[in-house]
Amino acid sequence: MNHDMTFYGKRVCFFGAHPDDIEIGCGALISHIAGQTDLRVVTLSDNQKNPLLHDVVEEHYRSMKVLGVPEDKIIVGNFETRRFPQFRQEILAFILEIPNTFNPDMVFLHTKSDLHQDHATVTEEGLRAFRGTTVLGYDVIRSSYGFFPHFLIEVNEMDVQKKIQALAEYHTYDDKYYFDPDLTRSILVKNGALAERKFAEGFDILRIIGAFNCNQ
Repeated sequence: MNHDMTFYGKRVCFFGAHPDDIEIGCGALISHIAGQTDLRVVTLSDNQKNPLLHDVVEEHYRSMKVLGVPEDKIIVGNFETRRFPQFRQEILAFILEIPNTFNPDMVFLHTKSDLHQDHATVTEEGLRAFRGTTVLGYDVIRSSYGFFPHFLIEVNEMDVQKKIQALAEYHTYDDKYYFDPDLTRSILVKNGALAERKFAEGFDILRIIGAFNCNQ
């Protein structure tokens, strides 16, 4: 018999270092909740200093549209890729602007298993910014080592398809293995098997805030 733990989040915020990170790590979940929850999707770098990546911001908007997130729920900063550790305080200040206008019940950051310096900085400063908030960590497969999902959220076939379609909007990365539809599906199937479900998106636990109630 399956016993599900139900989490309630009227306001949920996703943070990523670069365009594509959030879709890779959370795309199926976003598809699953976009119509039910007030979302903010925050990307800290627009990658525009790299001439090969000029299209990624527009691809990010199109990708999020596939997942059900309109442009007015998307925030894109202009921190320079691979230099996040040098701008740690500025990044913290940028992140702290979010709870001033949108106080989330739950936050998603990069997993602590992520070795990319930009990803790690976003997570470290995000944990400082949201001290009293539940925070889960997502996996960007090409830069996470030792990641294991201890928090599994069931998604469905439509969510899997939407995630695949969303990633397909990134024509800039057509040749990258981590955008392969078969890989995307296989990860969701594997996480589903861990949860004894057909599909699941997997996260690690960075912080859980809650209350124990035996009466419900």
